[in-house]
Amino acid sequence: MSATAPYAGPSPIRRPLAAAALLAALVSLVFGLLLAGAGPASAHAALTGSDPADGAVVDTAPKEVTLSFSEAIAVGDDSIRVLDPSGKRADTDAEPKDLSEGSTVRYGVALHSGLPDGTYTVAWQAISADSHPISGAFTFSIGAPSDTTVALPSQEAGGGPVGVVYDIARYAAYGGFVLLVGGSAFVLVCWRGGATALPMQRLVVRGWLTLTAATLVMLLLRNPYTGSGKFADAFDLAGLQSVLDTKPGAALVSRLLLLGAAALFIAVLFGTYARREDEREKKDLTFGLAVGGGVVATGIAATWAMSEHASTGIQANIAMPVDVLHLLAVAAWLGGLASLLVALYRTPDIGSAAVRRFSTVAFGSVVVLAATGIYQSWRQVGSWSALTGTRYGQLLILKVGLIAVLLAVAWFSRRWTGRLTDSVVASEEAPGEEAESGSESEDASADVDPERAAQLARQRAALTATKKKRIRDADPQRSGLRRSVLAEAAVAVVLLAVTTMLTSTEPGRTEEEAAGGTPSASAPAAGGPVNLKMPFDTGGQNGKGTVRIDIEPGRTGSNDLHVWIDGSDGKPMDVPELKLALTLESKDIGPLPVVPDRLAEGHWSASAVQIPMAGDWKIDVTVRTSDIDQVTIDKNAKIG
Repeated sequence: MSATAPYAGPSPIRRPLAAAALLAALVSLVFGLLLAGAGPASAHAALTGSDPADGAVVDTAPKEVTLSFSEAIAVGDDSIRVLDPSGKRADTDAEPKDLSEGSTVRYGVALHSGLPDGTYTVAWQAISADSHPISGAFTFSIGAPSDTTVALPSQEAGGGPVGVVYDIARYAAYGGFVLLVGGSAFVLVCWRGGATALPMQRLVVRGWLTLTAATLVMLLLRNPYTGSGKFADAFDLAGLQSVLDTKPGAALVSRLLLLGAAALFIAVLFGTYARREDEREKKDLTFGLAVGGGVVATGIAATWAMSEHASTGIQANIAMPVDVLHLLAVAAWLGGLASLLVALYRTPDIGSAAVRRFSTVAFGSVVVLAATGIYQSWRQVGSWSALTGTRYGQLLILKVGLIAVLLAVAWFSRRWTGRLTDSVVASEEAPGEEAESGSESEDASADVDPERAAQLARQRAALTATKKKRIRDADPQRSGLRRSVLAEAAVAVVLLAVTTMLTSTEPGRTEEEAAGGTPSASAPAAGGPVNLKMPFDTGGQNGKGTVRIDIEPGRTGSNDLHVWIDGSDGKPMDVPELKLALTLESKDIGPLPVVPDRLAEGHWSASAVQIPMAGDWKIDVTVRTSDIDQVTIDKNAKIG
C-alpha cells in the first residue's frame, strides 16, 4: 500500500504533490525499482567457452580442459571434474589452475595421459562473484563418440530443499530489514509518541528477530547451498570455516555484529527514550539515536551491497553506494508504511501530524528510489534488445506491469487511510462527555489515597482506549481500507512469484555478454535477411546434402536463425547433431556458439541470437550424420 499523505479533500496544493509522488514512483518502478534493490536477482557468471568445446571430437587426447567465464568466480578442489565413459575421474583431481589473462576469466584442469577414445563428460560448479552458485556440464569426444555411463546432474547448484530454505531465509532477511529500519525511522522522524506504544515496539523487535534468524540460517546453510546440497553439512566446522573465508560469509558475520549494535539501539529507543519527558533532553537523544541508528542501518545495507550483485560487474564502485541508498529508501518507505498501518489499527493516539510527516518521508524515499532504480535497471539490462529479446527482460516487463497495478490499488488505499486518519483525529480532538467526565473523576479522586487515584487513572485510560477503538472499528472508511489492502495483497502474491522466477533467470546484460559481447550501444545497423546455401559431405553413407541458413533481420542485436538440411535427393534430412558458430575475425570476436533446436524433420531454429556488431561474419556449420561421420563447413556473410 502507498499511504503517503492524509486525504485533504480538494486542496489545490496536496493533489499536485500526490500526483507527483505517484508519477515518480511509477517511473522508478518502470526502470526496475524493486528488482535491483530488494529482489535477489543477480548478474550470475556464465560459461562462455571451453577447450575442447561442447560436443567437439578431437583426434588426440588433450593435456588439459579449460573453461572460460563471463566474470570472476571462486573455485574449489572439485569445481571442475572430467569423467571418462565409465564414470571414472580422467583429470588429475587437483585444484583448477587459474589461467585468466586481463579481462578473460579462464580455469583449467590437467588430464591423465594415455586416455582412451570415447565420450568424456566435464562437470563444473563454482561460485559467481555475486555470491550465487553456478554449475553445468558438457561432453567432448576423443577419436569418436561413444556410449557413456555418466548421468549429467539434474539439479542445478543452489537448488533442492537446501536452496528452497536458503531462498526463504534471504527473502525473510529483506523483510526483517525493512521492518527494523523503517519502523525505527517512523518512530524517530514521524511519531515520537510511538516509542511508548507496545504494537510499535513489537513491530521493530520482530523485524530484528526475523533479520537475525534469517542471517544465522543463511550462514549455516551457505556451505551446503554452494556445495553438496545436504542439510547435514550445515554443521560441518571445516565447511563453515571455508564459508567465513569468503566474501558472502564475511558479510553475514558482519551483519550479525551490526545486529548486536541494533539490539542496543532498540533497547534505548523503547527504554530510555520512551521514558524521557523533558523535551530538550528528548530532542538531544533523538539526534543521537538518529545518527547512531543511521550508521547501523547503513552498515547492514552495505552487507548486501558489498557481497552480492552490486559488488561485481560494471561500475561496482558506483553501484555499491547506490545499492545502499536504494535499500535504505525501500526500508524507509515500506517499513514506514507498515508502521503507519500498525499505528492506525492497533493504537488510538496517532494523529494527522504524524501522517503528514510520513508523507514527506515517503515522497523523499520515492525520489531516491526513482534515481537509484533507473541506474540499477540500466546496469542489469543494458539494452533494449536485452529487455525485449531475453527471458529476463520479458519477466521484468511483466513485473513492471504488476507493480503498476499495485500502485493503482495503493492509490485507493492511500485515500482510505487519509480519510480514516482524519476521522479518528477528529474524534480524539472533539470535546465531549468523556473529557468532562474525566475532569469530574479527577476532582472526585483528589480526596482518595494515591494508590486508589492511580488505579482510577488506569481505569479511565482503559475506558478511553476502548471507546476510541470502538469509534475506529465502527468507521465506515475502515471496511474500504480493508478491501483495498486485500486487493494489494493478492497482486503482491503474484508479484512475488514473478520475482522468484527472476532470481533464477540470467540477467539480460549477462546473457548477451555470455553470447559473445554486449550489443553496440548505438542504433542497430541497417541490414536485411541473410540467406546462405552450403553443400556438405561427411564422407559416410548418406553423408551428402545441403545446408540452407536464414538469419533475420540480419543486423546487429537479436536475430532469429533457421537451418534446413536437404539430402542428396532434395528431401528434408535429419542428422544426429547440428551446431553453428559465428566469428568476426576482423575484430577478434567469437566463435559465438549457436545450438539450434529441432522443429521438424530437416528444420532447426534458434531465437534471440545476438550479433554484437556489423561486419563480415564467418558462419561455421558442423554436421554429424553418424557416430563417426562429421564435417565442418563455413561461409562468410555480410551482417548489418
